[in-house]
Amino acid sequence: MTGTETGTAAETGTGAPAAAAADLLYSEAENDLRAAVRSLLTDRCDPAAVIAGTESGRPYDADLWRALAADMGTAGLLVPEKLGGQGATAREAAVVLEELGRSAAPVPYLTSAVLAVEALLGCGTDSADVTELLAGIASGAITGAFVVPLSTAPGATPAITVRLASDGTLEGRASGVAGVAGADVLLVPAEGPDGYGLHAVETTEPGVTVAPQVSLDATRPVAEVTLAGVRARRLAGPDAAGAAVERALLAGAGLLASEQLGLAEWCLAETVRHTGERHQFNRPVGSFQALKHRLARLWLEIVSARAAARYAADCLAQGNPDAPVAVAVAQATCATTAVHAAEECVQLHGGIGMTWEHPAHLYLKRAKSAEIALGTPGRHRSRLAEAADLPAPPG
Repeated sequence: MTGTETGTAAETGTGAPAAAAADLLYSEAENDLRAAVRSLLTDRCDPAAVIAGTESGRPYDADLWRALAADMGTAGLLVPEKLGGQGATAREAAVVLEELGRSAAPVPYLTSAVLAVEALLGCGTDSADVTELLAGIASGAITGAFVVPLSTAPGATPAITVRLASDGTLEGRASGVAGVAGADVLLVPAEGPDGYGLHAVETTEPGVTVAPQVSLDATRPVAEVTLAGVRARRLAGPDAAGAAVERALLAGAGLLASEQLGLAEWCLAETVRHTGERHQFNRPVGSFQALKHRLARLWLEIVSARAAARYAADCLAQGNPDAPVAVAVAQATCATTAVHAAEECVQLHGGIGMTWEHPAHLYLKRAKSAEIALGTPGRHRSRLAEAADLPAPPG
């Protein structure tokens, strides 16, 4: 699968091509991909199964992840074809994440197929270690995890909590890391004698400890990673490691917006369905004007969120220099929309929305945890203000 063209460049007066206009519509290939992923999730990821999985303490559904990542090949969407991937773009990955958000799917797609892959691509593909890891993730044979706190925003330098000793081993710990449970390879930023670097660590190496932490969203748990004299392979040195980390964070934040969009769309559709079926005074409660207004307002928010998420994915796909701004807009918009949609879903379902049996709580927890993942809405709004040279509000 290859990315589709999203615009035609026109020649400028200087002979340089103008930037291609963004096409926010879904292509036929993207719609086909959506249909395939939705079909799989409908069969293998019903809400009752997700709730049961969270009760069992499983970090994610291994069978579903194998079907999605290996059998369907979505884990390699962002990996070039020459390295064993699909050679697609962020637009296609965004479609997958929309569907995963719609199902609150307990799979490490964001952490492995996006964050880990983008970090590896940022290291350059000249290294045999990098290409081997990319091929393994693309095939679904291995799952990667990016050892940076999930709350880290693009443009913010992650706190250095791991250091590379002179003998080439890693020492330190990182908290609030997502996707570590069940991962095969950890990508660890660390400071060493030669400066900042990105390193690969096998989770089976002696000295690697993964301790689960209390997580609001049991479908995307976080953990503390401790490294005590662990052997590591350096993937990038000071010249590339910082850019690789930033690339991963930017892509992760931009594509997380698509997951939040899918989540909000499910909440709206489920709430419309419920209010159309539930009756009071011999009328569907959805026919009451007050509820109509609330759902209409939510629909308008989701339309805006879709435009923001699609533009962010398109900018990432094209390597558009506007990507940092587009990602900040998408996160500031989609994070708040997802939380609002999930809150309305719980409230407008009445008493049943507060029960454990109904899946509304899964979406509220995912929305609230995603709201602080890869930067809060306030952090992204501040970044937009900085880009526009606007002063911060007082206090």
